[in-house]
Amino acid sequence: MASNGPLSGVRVLDMSTILAGPLASSLLGEFGAEVIKIEHPDGGDPARHYPPLEDGLSAAWAMVGRGKRSVTVDLHHPEAARLVGRLAEGADVVVTNFRPTTLRRFRVDFDDLRAYRPDLVMVHVSAFGRTGPYAERPGFARVAEAFAGLTYRTGDPDGPPVFAGYPVADGVTGMYAAFAAMLALRQRDRTGEAQLADIPLYEPLLRMMEDFVVEYGATGNSRERQGNQNPHISPNSLYRTRDGRWLALPASTEQMWRRLVAVMDAPDLAVHDSMTARLEHREEIEARVAGFVAARDLEPLMDTLVAAGVAAGPVNSAADLCADPHIRARGSVTAVAGRLMQAPAGRFSGFDGVVGAGAPALGEHTADVLRDLAGLAGPEIDELRHKGVV
Repeated sequence: MASNGPLSGVRVLDMSTILAGPLASSLLGEFGAEVIKIEHPDGGDPARHYPPLEDGLSAAWAMVGRGKRSVTVDLHHPEAARLVGRLAEGADVVVTNFRPTTLRRFRVDFDDLRAYRPDLVMVHVSAFGRTGPYAERPGFARVAEAFAGLTYRTGDPDGPPVFAGYPVADGVTGMYAAFAAMLALRQRDRTGEAQLADIPLYEPLLRMMEDFVVEYGATGNSRERQGNQNPHISPNSLYRTRDGRWLALPASTEQMWRRLVAVMDAPDLAVHDSMTARLEHREEIEARVAGFVAARDLEPLMDTLVAAGVAAGPVNSAADLCADPHIRARGSVTAVAGRLMQAPAGRFSGFDGVVGAGAPALGEHTADVLRDLAGLAGPEIDELRHKGVV
């Protein structure tokens, strides 16, 4: 895919499935990389079949597969490893999320593929990483979220731990894996040496929770569940409006607190002039803010808060987002092949993020890629199909 993006000229083999790995390759593709997705001939990426389906195509796959080229290879076939190696010879980055033993069994691990390209970059996403006693354990995002402690601290104080509404570990690790690919490419370009980025699902999530371990180290206590409350900030919660909507209102700084007190016309609350004092009087403060919000409808309340410089925002559904004038003005949601989906995040002065074509049909580009990248002629490709390699 031709692009003016900063990753133009970078070729990525996406040998991963479901979300974290494919998200990483998608992010690279949005900024210019050519992404070739290797899929099993029988059904392809399981994400292709996740409901809801529209005209037989998964909405989830439409998002994660957009802008990629699909090549089918049965990695179980004894001739597949050499074929993948020939593809890797013409690639810069390989993204995979198989377990370490599976990569070794298929003979497509880091050492196998860098024999074809000595300066290859591999980004290996797995549940627990390539080292340590849990390296071979299977795992998905929800396992990683529980392991990293996010699930432990999510939920109401008197209730069980709960998952977030989205598999956060997949999203966070997908973004971190794309970042890791950039680090590895930078190091490869500096040294000329192959690079392996070993990214467990749980580790970027653990890194993201900046207060979790350091607070335990300082106090000896694990942060417990607090519902919508923030352990370090008050007021900071979700408050229901008179018309039944929900408002996020985090007074995270002294300036925001003073502005909120003025909007509420509650000078008696100004005595709580430090975050420590507000945490000590959290119950009173949260109740007062909740009562203030509950007496007002969302839209006029938002107008008042914005005019006063108070940071607040509605809890949006997908329908709310797609109708929002700011989302529309920035193009944060776009249409690809007639389907609504998120656009690339951020705006840059020297280049644009692009989504390219819609998600490919399974194996749509197999012959073209094997011819152009692996140098195979038509009869050779036909023979591979006959053998069941592709």
